[in-house]
Amino acid sequence: AELEDFASIAAHDLQEPLRKVRAFGDMLARSSGDDLGEDGRRYLERMQDAAGRMQQLIDDLLVYSRLTTRAAPSEPVDLNETVNRVIDDLDFALGDAGTTIEVGRLPSVNAEPTQMYQLFQNLISNAIKFRREDEPHRIDIGSERKGDGTAVITIADNGIGFSDEYAEQIFKIFERLHGRASYAGTGIGLALCRKIVERHGGSIVASGAEGEGATFTITIPANDRELVDAR
Repeated sequence: AELEDFASIAAHDLQEPLRKVRAFGDMLARSSGDDLGEDGRRYLERMQDAAGRMQQLIDDLLVYSRLTTRAAPSEPVDLNETVNRVIDDLDFALGDAGTTIEVGRLPSVNAEPTQMYQLFQNLISNAIKFRREDEPHRIDIGSERKGDGTAVITIADNGIGFSDEYAEQIFKIFERLHGRASYAGTGIGLALCRKIVERHGGSIVASGAEGEGATFTITIPANDRELVDAR
């Protein structure tokens, strides 16, 4: 209920003045940028960057708050198709990072399709972001079907990793293990992933080691149909 109240306020009372700050900043840069001097232009750029971060934070919070209240009905979702679409959409980011991504056989689940896309888009983007510059980057995605009707899906990378003592902290909203100057983001992505998975009757845990990579393990009810081959 509190998140819905925030969503209502953010959609109107916060976003409108923020749009004006950014719009007038853009106008000032176009009309008077050359007259501001080096310091003035730097201050204006920092103001615009801060406004952009606030806009992203509001957008992320709105997505988080509406996961349950505005979710579409569940339907059969082939996660192979979902992950392939995410990979297609992240094609440039994967190319720039030099990432090799391998996808094994994934299950079909009863889910809200957009939320499954958000889940894997966040996890794959997260792996790309926290890669090591001194090591060819790799992401491996696979799954195993359990006898209890669940599927265990793993997303593993060889990035910078993290200490296991932070395995729960990283799923908390606004929590960050690294400064904004090092890695961009609002600290909501993994909290969003956990909320999506739990909404679909599953769980997600993380494990890692500093300098060796991270693994995210999702356990989620699968459809009765057989696993299908990834593309």
